[in-house]
Amino acid sequence: MKNGIFAMLALACLGFPATQGLAAENGGWQYEATPYLFASGLDGTVGVSGFTTEVDASFSDILENLDGGFMGLFTARRGPWLFALEGVYMRLESEQSRTVTGPGGLVSVNGQLDVTNKLYVVQGSAGYRVLDGRTKVDLLGAARWTKLDADLSVQVQFTPGIVFPGGSLSANGSESWTDFVVGAQVTHPISDTVALYGYADVGAGGSDMSYQLVGGVNWEFARNFTAKAGYRHLYWDYEDDGVVWDMAANGLYLGLGIRF
Repeated sequence: MKNGIFAMLALACLGFPATQGLAAENGGWQYEATPYLFASGLDGTVGVSGFTTEVDASFSDILENLDGGFMGLFTARRGPWLFALEGVYMRLESEQSRTVTGPGGLVSVNGQLDVTNKLYVVQGSAGYRVLDGRTKVDLLGAARWTKLDADLSVQVQFTPGIVFPGGSLSANGSESWTDFVVGAQVTHPISDTVALYGYADVGAGGSDMSYQLVGGVNWEFARNFTAKAGYRHLYWDYEDDGVVWDMAANGLYLGLGIRF
């Protein structure tokens, strides 16, 4: 399942709040909306209804099977306080020939996989600035709700009867969970309009563990407009009721912050 059930989670950009522009003034509320893209590949294991498969998908592989989606982040800051709300919707369709492992990992077969799934992610974050000199540091906490709707069918090319009687399998499922994460973000200006950016978080809850590391640059190229680019590594470990998501995502990200 090269572009399997959880492929678009790599695009979700889960959890780092966009920083306000370098020219933001102190005092009242400062707002920023950031549409973004995470150009990531995936490497890990996914599964549904007890059947698992390895994923090794590049960013171009994922885009080929994207049927629709939306990703956006909204932040509000007043004084030392920061609040953020992120929303993600993805619909992915794929068809790939991969090896499928049956329940318990006992038998593997080659099969043609057809997958349709929808992904919903909503994350709310709150942070507080603990260092407000030339270098700025915010500590954050967040709750991230994820919901997956997946339909999977396998047409087996080689069929041990004990795995897929009749040479085919259909499975579908809906799963949702909430993780709680804590993290920190750091910005350090290197000019009047350019700042280095770093972010790290870790958490658990519905999943066994989730963490991410981010390093990048923010460039305020015009008043109230900030280009954001860098590199991100994300990892998730989730397994429950036959659904498996043990996944690492790495790649470049690109966003546009619009402040008002």
